[in-house]
Amino acid sequence: MRRVKVKLTERVPGRKSETKRMRREGFIPVEIYGKGVDNVHAWISTKDFLSFPHGETFLIEAEINGDKRVCILKDIQFGWLGDDPIHVDFYDLAHVTEIEVEVPIEFVGTPAGVELGGTFEALMHSLTIKARPANIPDKITIDVSGLGLGDVLHVRDVQAPEGCVILDNPEETIAIVAEPEVEGVAEEEVEAQEEEQQTSE
Repeated sequence: MRRVKVKLTERVPGRKSETKRMRREGFIPVEIYGKGVDNVHAWISTKDFLSFPHGETFLIEAEINGDKRVCILKDIQFGWLGDDPIHVDFYDLAHVTEIEVEVPIEFVGTPAGVELGGTFEALMHSLTIKARPANIPDKITIDVSGLGLGDVLHVRDVQAPEGCVILDNPEETIAIVAEPEVEGVAEEEVEAQEEEQQTSE
């Protein structure tokens, strides 16, 4: 799994003046916590935070005052506009044997049904897995080239990465290849609806 190194600045909770100043200077408050470890209050620069990888799972090597901690990004709080991060949580993996984490899905290949006029629709974009930190994959790649018209891909159809257990409901739908609408059928449906409406009137 990819690792990202970042240096944090110590933060003292309760100092409103410091909070306002640091936010103005482009920093986001960070809370580091985990099983059997002391909580750490820190700041991360917005620039560093926005440089984190997108669309994949990764580990964070966070350093503060010479102390290094390996973490995962646990939670992000956004402002009322929804695009401005105002608080970040890191989860320390120092004493973690296994962890539950969401891993992004990457679909590869063109479904056979799309070649016949169908439409590929992804209903899930990540899967929740349980694994040792060292076994967590960056992403779960699913080849959808074998999906034909009307085919449905369920969670049960996905082979879990080595050392991982998929926790999502096996019957949940990940993706489908919708059949193309037949124009004649669509017109018949419209006519039937019109006749029904006239009858009710």
